[in-house]
Amino acid sequence: MSNVPAVTVGGLLDARPETVGLPVELLAGKRGLSRRITNPYIQKTGLALAGFHEYLHPGRVLIYGESEVRFVEGLPPDVRREALGRSFATAVPCVLLTGGLAAPADLVLEAERAGVPLLTTTVGTATAIGKLTALLEDRLAVREVIHGVLLDILGLGVLMVGESGIGKSECALDLVVRGHRLVADDTVEVRRRAASIIIGSCPELTRHHMEVRGLGLINLRDLFGVASTRTSKRVELMVQLERWEPDREYDRLGIDDSFFELLGLRVPLIRMPVAPGRNLAILVEVAARNQLLKSRGIHAARQLAERLDAQLRGAPSAQVDETDEDLDYGGQL
Repeated sequence: MSNVPAVTVGGLLDARPETVGLPVELLAGKRGLSRRITNPYIQKTGLALAGFHEYLHPGRVLIYGESEVRFVEGLPPDVRREALGRSFATAVPCVLLTGGLAAPADLVLEAERAGVPLLTTTVGTATAIGKLTALLEDRLAVREVIHGVLLDILGLGVLMVGESGIGKSECALDLVVRGHRLVADDTVEVRRRAASIIIGSCPELTRHHMEVRGLGLINLRDLFGVASTRTSKRVELMVQLERWEPDREYDRLGIDDSFFELLGLRVPLIRMPVAPGRNLAILVEVAARNQLLKSRGIHAARQLAERLDAQLRGAPSAQVDETDEDLDYGGQL
């Protein structure tokens, strides 16, 4: 079986596209509902109807708007049937007729004969293209399941990973108590959207739930209210919890950034040693705050290193306000 992400035409109809404002009905070609859509971007028939069928790409939905329908209706019957037949002989998964236009009889006939589903919608061409592309991008997104905990910390999506029993759920629970929001515990579904976005979500079955050793399964939404959870969040930082090893040398400056490759994209990575007495929730929250500053161009470690280098070279460095805050110049000294 092909590893290329795909959705069948029947699966597209089962996804209820009307929920995104794109009501779709099947006019003909029911036996072709198993045809696979492998590309979220649609194609129009202009050149194909004029005889350039090599411009039709397999796996992409074919759109018929008003201009295509009028062009087909203006062709002589024999030429029309031949053009439609040659178009449907390619590996197009389905045809979508937009704008609530009446389907030409030959279009319905050739679609049924070739077993190519003919769909219709009342939505205009431009809007239909946008909504269908967005729907297919989500359905065809590359997906992966990761063992970890995903939280929304100050608007930043933080994915915590680490071996089982290291304390991910306990840390997440502490963060929720501090006012942050849980997306998924234990099982995180991640999918890639567009060129640089990774979205994490929770399976429907375990949504709002968390497993805490000693407590068992708890429902955070029932315990802390609707503001304590959310259904999905963009993954922008990964925190890898690791057991403390006394003989291991850990990064103490943080000048060089680390990354984790997830679904072909690089996500900023923090390796967090776990040891008795360390408050993981505070450390993870500070890591999220620091990452937010880095995204704005404020890198504390590098700024300090630059000031140190400037001082060693004898060059003037940025002045720092060293006013003694304990002095009260408004009263008695």
